[in-house]
Amino acid sequence: MRIILVTDAWEPQVNGVVRTLSRTVDECRAMGHEVEVISPGDGYFTLPLPTYPEIRLAFFAKKDIQRRIEKFEPDAIHIATEGSIGQTARSLCLKWNWPFTTSYHTQFPEYVHARFPFIPLSLGYAFMRRFHNSGGRMMVTTPSMSKELLAKGFGNISAWARGVDTELFNPELRDVENGVYAGLKRPVFVNVGRIAVEKNIEGFLELDLPGTKVVVGDGPQLEELRRKYPDIVFTGVKHGEELARHFADADVFVFPSRTDTFGLVNLEAMACGTPVSSFPVPGPQDIIGTSGAGAFDEDLQAASLACLDLDREVARKHALTYSWTACAEDFVKNLEVPPGPERRRFWKRLKRLGGKVRPRLPKRMRRSARDSSNTPPTDQA
Repeated sequence: MRIILVTDAWEPQVNGVVRTLSRTVDECRAMGHEVEVISPGDGYFTLPLPTYPEIRLAFFAKKDIQRRIEKFEPDAIHIATEGSIGQTARSLCLKWNWPFTTSYHTQFPEYVHARFPFIPLSLGYAFMRRFHNSGGRMMVTTPSMSKELLAKGFGNISAWARGVDTELFNPELRDVENGVYAGLKRPVFVNVGRIAVEKNIEGFLELDLPGTKVVVGDGPQLEELRRKYPDIVFTGVKHGEELARHFADADVFVFPSRTDTFGLVNLEAMACGTPVSSFPVPGPQDIIGTSGAGAFDEDLQAASLACLDLDREVARKHALTYSWTACAEDFVKNLEVPPGPERRRFWKRLKRLGGKVRPRLPKRMRRSARDSSNTPPTDQA
């Protein structure tokens, strides 16, 4: 298939959304699909997102995005984020009546409300419903997240799980005596991720736990928390095997966020054999379940202490049930693909009109795409 992926979150950003999308693209290409990624880093004029400067909002990009989509002649278009790039692609798909899918990566209303309390959650969810309900399918990470979004008025939800690199993140890296936490008082409780208010890092730092608490990562709240909690070890950002060692050498991974839809770092910790403690919220509670790979409780201290008694081999075994190949297969299965002959005629007609008039894809094509089995087509657009 020829797939367009539109996203406001892309490399060199470092977060779970980017890791998910980049690994999915790699796996799709390995399966033989052609993938074109449209992101803010493609030469567009951008401005930093307020309070989250790593995310760049692209402006005046519509003409080029339209040109690139027409040139690529995709079989399917997936819009991964709700930012300016995603909004532009959505408007083009609606204009053409071309079917598209979206994915729900972050609880955007909660993020905005955490930073700007005067903006009500209801307004954020109205924005998100308008964006996602206009597409054919919205891909969501976990059953509990799906249930929560259905109750909030979202529709056409499909499951799209995540994967983990079990070769990079593995228990063999663990070295308690000489590893990355050598000299620190045991047990070591660690959190890895973006240090920002919506991640509720303070919910971890305020816990009364034995040993040492470590925070790995960077973000707008880092300096504030460093000053406020001088006894906490802040390591900064880590990558690759060094990051994997910070997971493996820890005794417990603590995930205090209440707003993540999944929490990829939980799988990375488990893949290293480190059990995970969390609140009973969508994402981590779905990952942990009854596996014995972690514990979740409204009392995060109790959950964290309980993890000290868990079998690290069980955590590793549970992580092995998640793969990036399966993640990419689910992604492709969920795409909305119009019938082959209709696709070819649509793009040829669009080119023939030279951009002066936009042909609208018949509505029946959107219905047939939604009702299809989503088996990847053998013919190319």
